[in-house]
Amino acid sequence: MRADAQRNRERLIEVAHQVFKERGMDAPLDEVARRAGVGPGTLYRHFPTREALHEAIMSSWVEEVLSHVDKAMATEGGCREKLLAWFEEYVALLTRNQGAAAKITASLGCQDSPLRTKCQAYADANERVLGEMAGAGAMRDGVDNLDVCRLLGGVATMADQSSLEPRDVRPMLDVIANGVLRA
Repeated sequence: MRADAQRNRERLIEVAHQVFKERGMDAPLDEVARRAGVGPGTLYRHFPTREALHEAIMSSWVEEVLSHVDKAMATEGGCREKLLAWFEEYVALLTRNQGAAAKITASLGCQDSPLRTKCQAYADANERVLGEMAGAGAMRDGVDNLDVCRLLGGVATMADQSSLEPRDVRPMLDVIANGVLRA
């Protein structure tokens, strides 16, 4: 790819991320092109569909999710503190783009979803945390990763749609932690 084409592609991804954050995942793609300083044709040459643009944003995002897992697992304290730190990171990531929490949560477990890459990143990250909790003997028997992801997604959706502050979300995450961890 030519250097100018690569710059355009990277700029489109950066601007699309910002536009989707501000206006939701269904924001007009023409606005993305305009704000990136390119024509719609340039956008569609790089990303023929909205889903292709979402996937490009997500590929760099997957690594970011993993860094949030590492951050949560480095939290001082025991399993409960680490789990709650992860839950807070999970909700913060889901609510970063307005409207994304509901769409991603609804797509969890759906193999033909255009958001499957993002869903899988959340599920894999959550599985890693739950696996560490299980390895430490802190998990209740029968806890299902997908169920926990959906519960966290429900809290994130409500927080997103109600503009709740993190301090208002924490009690709901405590309830989920109580259901996941051994008493």
